[in-house]
Amino acid sequence: MDALIDVLNTIFWGYVLIYGLLAVGVYFTFRLRLIQILHFPEMLRSVLRADATDKSGITPFQALCTSLASRVGTGNIAGVAVALTLGGPGAIFWMWVVAALGMATAFAESTLAQLYKVKDDEGRYRGGPAFYIARGLKAPWAGGVFSVCLILSFGLVFNAVQANSIADAMHGAFEIPKLWTGLAVAALSGIIIFGGIAAIARTAELVVPFMALAYVALALYALVTHLGAVPAMLGHIVGSAFGLEPAAGGVSGAVAAAMLNGVKRGLFSNEAGMGSAPNIAAVATPDPHHPVSQGFVQSLGVFIDTIVICTATALLILLSGVELGSATGTQLTQAALEAHVGWLGRYFVAIAIFFFAFTSIIGNYSYAENALVFLGHGHVSGVVLLRIGVLAMVVWGAVQSVATVFNAADASMGLMASINLVAIVLLSGTVVRLAQDYLVKRKAGVEPVFIATDMPDLPPGVDGEIWKRRG
Repeated sequence: MDALIDVLNTIFWGYVLIYGLLAVGVYFTFRLRLIQILHFPEMLRSVLRADATDKSGITPFQALCTSLASRVGTGNIAGVAVALTLGGPGAIFWMWVVAALGMATAFAESTLAQLYKVKDDEGRYRGGPAFYIARGLKAPWAGGVFSVCLILSFGLVFNAVQANSIADAMHGAFEIPKLWTGLAVAALSGIIIFGGIAAIARTAELVVPFMALAYVALALYALVTHLGAVPAMLGHIVGSAFGLEPAAGGVSGAVAAAMLNGVKRGLFSNEAGMGSAPNIAAVATPDPHHPVSQGFVQSLGVFIDTIVICTATALLILLSGVELGSATGTQLTQAALEAHVGWLGRYFVAIAIFFFAFTSIIGNYSYAENALVFLGHGHVSGVVLLRIGVLAMVVWGAVQSVATVFNAADASMGLMASINLVAIVLLSGTVVRLAQDYLVKRKAGVEPVFIATDMPDLPPGVDGEIWKRRG
């Protein structure tokens, strides 16, 4: 079984997804005419507005924070350090490139998630890749496979991995037994996830901005205290990316290492194209009332995750003077922070990992609940069983090595991401049609509002009751 999982991971992560995610990012970047760059101000406008008249969903800002809760995890601290160790400073440049491309992919998948959303039995919005695969492509079987993979990977195993990271950090910094950490995290998570999507969104809205701003503030402190070194460091990053500086192993080897590790870190961190964030994008009430509005919001999420937070980690390390390779992962980031702020650095990293990983747990759960609804088990007993399963995995992950199960989850996520990439490319014409409608109306000074009956040429499956004329 382990051999089969290893083969699947080699296929998915060595070939299909690395090249597939990049190719789809390039495809949507050009097909949408650089929408993520030319219309960046629209992202800020969309996330700061909220429709108070529609109580079926969460606000755009809550949707952004919940998606960031899942995106921003231990990988933003440890993963960036690994990319720097293996790929050198040039890896950061390729992370930026991947994020820029991924913003277009995130725009596409979240726009589709909004378009094909539905209301559940309690009148709340539900949606995501499984829904646009089933309703837009008429392939409910593929939506079912996607949902099962999402629950296994994001809902269960990845939450065990996040709990393991918290337990390691707390034990290393404060010598707290891992079991006690696991039980505490499970208790806190239970209080929130048993409140449902609304409680998760409210928590993310409070915690995510706090943790992100605190982390970025520390990076800004490092920038200010090393201001004279910043221009040379940026030049070093770009030069290393293109082999313009001497490197061990030869220029071609250095460029390949920088590109491979930067691309992988960027793809794994921002999750664009993976099919995870669209699950919460669909739950939002967009303002203006148009699917593209939430596409802009989730595109901004990729920017914040990689361009802002991953770059903050990279600069903290590169400006610290700590030699790359002297430590790995979290230990490298801790050593860098100790160089900047002294002994407080080690404890700051432990606390940052706690917040980053804890919010990932509740964000991941919100995706799994949406998938459960698609599978037809969104009733009370099904949801309660899922929540108990998530909390059990949190405790288990805190005290166990999760390497083997993590490999299985990687294979599961590889399959769901592959299904999602095929789906959004097949539905790309719909994405372009919606983007054009939004931008033409905005350019004309008209509030971009989407009415399903105004676009009879769209594929079937859109809920006309949700997307009807208001007032």
